[in-house]
Amino acid sequence: MNDLFKEKAQNWDANESRKQMSQGIGACILENVQFNPQMQVMDFGAGTGLIASQVAPLVSKITAVDVSESMLEKLVSKIELKEKVEILCQDLTLNPNGKQYDLIMSAMAMHHVEDTENLVITFVNHLKSGGKVALADLDTEDGKFHTPPSEGVFHHGFDRIVLGELFLKHGFKNVQFETAYTAKRENGDYPIFLLLAEKS
Repeated sequence: MNDLFKEKAQNWDANESRKQMSQGIGACILENVQFNPQMQVMDFGAGTGLIASQVAPLVSKITAVDVSESMLEKLVSKIELKEKVEILCQDLTLNPNGKQYDLIMSAMAMHHVEDTENLVITFVNHLKSGGKVALADLDTEDGKFHTPPSEGVFHHGFDRIVLGELFLKHGFKNVQFETAYTAKRENGDYPIFLLLAEKS
């Protein structure tokens, strides 16, 4: 499996705008999800653990899933995550891990997955009954959010209504959206939503 983030991983956390975005998304997740010390959480597209670090003190365990081994290596090197996080380097849409979670959270990973419908099905299959998702990604954008060439970017954001209907179609209820953060770039502002939903 080609690690598209191998070179980026080393300095990933040093990017100030990325840290601010992760803080904003994390704050929105914390505000909209009720956490408890028994929760089993999946962080899909966990990267270096910028979101997991904010949630880890509140839950029992986080399974950090990513297809980039180098990003996960950075994650497990963080002292605050050692006891709370297990890593899983695989494509869950192709190889489910057979476990179910109380919550699946994700930040800026969905646009890297080509088949969104299959991803939604993967999420529902990895959730316990009544389990929830808290998924952050870009609203539909003009394709300029990522600096070209951007290998592995399959979607220029998502339409909230279309995405919400896809989750309803595949066994979710109480679908709602919050604006988690707005990334400000020289070429414009890019709103980032947080999709919240519950498995029926």
